[in-house]
Amino acid sequence: MINRCLNDRVGNLVIGWNERQKDSSNMGKRGEQNFVAIPTKRLINRLKQLCFEYGIVLTITESAYTSQSSFLHGDSLHKHGEKPNGWQPSGLRLKRGLYRTRHGFLVNADCNGAANILAKVATQLGINVVKVGRGALTLPKRYDLFGSLTKLYRKRCGARQEAAPATSA
Repeated sequence: MINRCLNDRVGNLVIGWNERQKDSSNMGKRGEQNFVAIPTKRLINRLKQLCFEYGIVLTITESAYTSQSSFLHGDSLHKHGEKPNGWQPSGLRLKRGLYRTRHGFLVNADCNGAANILAKVATQLGINVVKVGRGALTLPKRYDLFGSLTKLYRKRCGARQEAAPATSA
């Protein structure tokens, strides 16, 4: 991810994460085996180190209600536990990867959620999200983070790890 940010000259990296979100997951035996095992906190700690090293601003924010709310219609984004009684999102998440706005437009659900996470911290970071429109949410550009690494890069990283002195904790 850091390499992608450096190659594309991205200066801000925003991560939406809810503390203790995996504790009460109820996705069935197989679903939980796949989801709960993802070391999200470890990934975030490593990103903190690398972002500091390379001068990228890392912002971590809570992501409650970002998948339910419609970015295009400017639904209010509440923090976890602060949702008013009777609040209803203007759109509907139909299934994994598909969100329908109140006007019937189908957009990518993950992009809608990501845009809402960015909207939560946009004023704090001074980012203008006005240019994010339906086109960007309907047909997102997909990046393969691992396929873009050349074999030469992987060899360099492997050589760097082998050359690093062993430290005891």
